[in-house]
Amino acid sequence: MSSLVKNVGTIGGLTALSRVFGFVRDMLLARVLGAGLAADAWQLAFTLPNTFRRLFAEGAFSVAFVPMYSRALHAEEGGEAAAERFANDVLAVFVWVLLGFSAVAMLAMPGIVWLLAREYQAVPGKFELAVNLSRITFPYLMLVSLVAMLSGLLNARSRFAPGAFVPVLLNVVLIGGIVAGYVLREDFGGSDVTVAYAQSVALALAGVAQLAYMTWATRKAGVRLTMTWPRLTPEVRRLGMLILPATFGAGIYQISQLVDTFFATSLPQGSLTLLKMADRLNQMPLGIFGIALGTAILPMLARHIQTGDGPEAQRLQANAVEVGTLLTLPAAAALAICAPAFVTAFFVGGRMTQADGAIMAHIVIALVCGLPAYVLVKVFQPAFFSREDTRTPVWVAAGALAINITINFIVVPIYGIVGLAGATAFTATLNVLTLYTLLHRRGWFHMTGKLAGRIARQIVATLAMSALLLWLMPLMADRYGGNVIERMWSLAVLVGAGIIAFFAVAWLIGAIDKDLLAQLRRKRKAEPVNLSE
Repeated sequence: MSSLVKNVGTIGGLTALSRVFGFVRDMLLARVLGAGLAADAWQLAFTLPNTFRRLFAEGAFSVAFVPMYSRALHAEEGGEAAAERFANDVLAVFVWVLLGFSAVAMLAMPGIVWLLAREYQAVPGKFELAVNLSRITFPYLMLVSLVAMLSGLLNARSRFAPGAFVPVLLNVVLIGGIVAGYVLREDFGGSDVTVAYAQSVALALAGVAQLAYMTWATRKAGVRLTMTWPRLTPEVRRLGMLILPATFGAGIYQISQLVDTFFATSLPQGSLTLLKMADRLNQMPLGIFGIALGTAILPMLARHIQTGDGPEAQRLQANAVEVGTLLTLPAAAALAICAPAFVTAFFVGGRMTQADGAIMAHIVIALVCGLPAYVLVKVFQPAFFSREDTRTPVWVAAGALAINITINFIVVPIYGIVGLAGATAFTATLNVLTLYTLLHRRGWFHMTGKLAGRIARQIVATLAMSALLLWLMPLMADRYGGNVIERMWSLAVLVGAGIIAFFAVAWLIGAIDKDLLAQLRRKRKAEPVNLSE
């Protein structure tokens, strides 16, 4: 478990850094654009390549590519040479597929935007702006997909830091785009459209910066890729057959995002912007814990399964579940209780009004109800993918998505954007419960008494922390929207008190594996952690 925690710590720490920059980005954007026409158009233009990135590049492609590359790399015959040959063959085909898909999507962008946001046509200029911005941002998909492939190569070699760092570059460049757009806005008549265009151009430039960095990191790791003529080798064809179902199975959350986008654009102006910014709070723990766990566990699990070590695979997944719930249960409770404080302190101000902030807080509460499920999906799906079973998650995801769409048609007209977020949380929970049931029935993973007892203690510690936060929240109600100092110290009190309360109670009642912490301390003294590995 120590190696898992070390890898999760590396990925999670760098992802946390990225999320901090992402928060800065959204805080600036909220104050500069608010929740109006240009903000909604930009959010749609950002959602399209970003969703396809998570769905295809970091989702389906990674879960299919990493086990195959890892198997070739660690095989008794071939090894490094076979892995390099496979990666080059994939790259040669992957580049042309990405070029073709991007070109077709850019030509068909008016139709794509119409499918997702036809209601934008009711607002003069909004639909056309969304189409133009989306055409500028969509090339980012190709660039970041190549970044995902290079990250997969390094992840298979247990070098997780470079792939976890590249999102930092994205947010730094986008922050620069906001600043540039704000400075140039007055030169173009003071229109918010200027900021939206600057952000779109910045997204494409961020893709260039990320690809350049990952190319350097890959070469530094001793991996040399070369472009060749595309060949549909048996391995490439097998990868393609695995990617098709994995596109759906690995991407229920991303597909749900597109569904949510469709429904959100039919609601009053600003709804899509409020949903996406509320999801930023939800994505903080999800990105740090969920993506880190999923990224770290897949290659490790693939190696155990390849060698036929079933008990070690069970132990690895149990450890991942324990770590995931230890971090997400208190995070979900704290976000739900403190949502008004976080939203007010981070986003309200400038063009983002108090009324917008109140709606956003309710969206956050609904979204984080599914936070543990979002993370556990990242733990359970690799158990299927590492066995090259990408079909089962397809059927599970299809059922969950169908239920999600049905619920949306019922709750969105009644509860609006908050109902939309709640439906997403509910179906994510249904999805993870179904995955666990199937794993248990197939004998691939089961909940042990030790693990269940640990989670029960985590829930007790979470309840103790929640009681403290419920008492603290009203005491500083006037500070969350005050000056910068007041906002910072009031949130620091909430976060600090919550962390201390949870981990103190968790330590006292045995919700934390003390033996693991002792092992980690001994290992850290004997061998410093190198983030470049």
